[in-house]
Amino acid sequence: MTSIIGYARASTEDQDCSIQEAALRDAGCSLIRSERKSGTTLEGRNELSLCLDFLREGDTLLVTRIDRLARSVRDLETIVEKVRKRGAFLRATEQPVDTSTPAGKAFLQMLGVFAEFETALRRERQLEGIAKAKTLGVYKGRKPSVDADAVRALRDEGIGASEIARRLGIGRASVYRVLDVGKSSEPI
Repeated sequence: MTSIIGYARASTEDQDCSIQEAALRDAGCSLIRSERKSGTTLEGRNELSLCLDFLREGDTLLVTRIDRLARSVRDLETIVEKVRKRGAFLRATEQPVDTSTPAGKAFLQMLGVFAEFETALRRERQLEGIAKAKTLGVYKGRKPSVDADAVRALRDEGIGASEIARRLGIGRASVYRVLDVGKSSEPI
């Protein structure tokens, strides 16, 4: 008996998978796994890994759109290869993707190229926006994660780098970075 296993993904915590889940249920999925993770990498996508592990010969991994599965051609190819090695197929409810047919395979490859292109364009626009904000003096970057004053105060008390790191819950490298040890002759 073959199964249709559904996978839904939202990029951020404030997005919702319920519309995808409903479409997957309507398409006959016997199991649906959802997660809120970026699609730009396969790292940490535990629900996708579970779906791939569940697949058996003749099963189908079903998504609503290919961009819910991967945002790069390389990741898409990796997923498709895992599905193929299990003797399973990949389909999408909103796109003519079905790896059990030659036309479906070709369409899948084209979608993967466009998804990667879209991601690259978005990143380029983001970098342009950051550069413009920097020239206007409005881009401050992310807030420091290490309290530099606390590091220096503990060092001034004669406490060593390892103990400072332990007390502040930061890495020793962060302590050294704040104290800029390479440019100072002060012992820590």
